[in-house]
Amino acid sequence: MPAKAAPKRSKSVLKRARQTKVLTLKNRSVKNMLKTLAKNVEQETANKNLDAARTALKKAISAIDKAAKKGIIHKNTASRRVSQLTQLVNAMTPSEAA
Repeated sequence: MPAKAAPKRSKSVLKRARQTKVLTLKNRSVKNMLKTLAKNVEQETANKNLDAARTALKKAISAIDKAAKKGIIHKNTASRRVSQLTQLVNAMTPSEAA
C-alpha cells in the first residue's frame, strides 16, 4: 500500500498561517495586560485607596476600550468589564446620602 501524499499548500495558505501566529501572540499579550490592569483596580479597592483606584480604573477603561475597538475582545465583553470595575470603585466611595 503506497504512502499517502502530503497535501499541497498554496502560498496564501502558508502566509495566512504565519500571520495568524503573529496576531495570536499580540492578542494574547493585550489580553494579559487587560487582566493585569483589572487586578490593579481590584487591589487598590481592597487597600481602600480611592485615588489610586480611580487612577487604575481610568487606565483599565482606556485599555479595554482600545482592545474592543481593535476587535481583540467583543464590545459587549468590554462594556461588561468596564461596568463591573466601575461598580467596584463606586462601591467604596462615601455616599452623599449618608
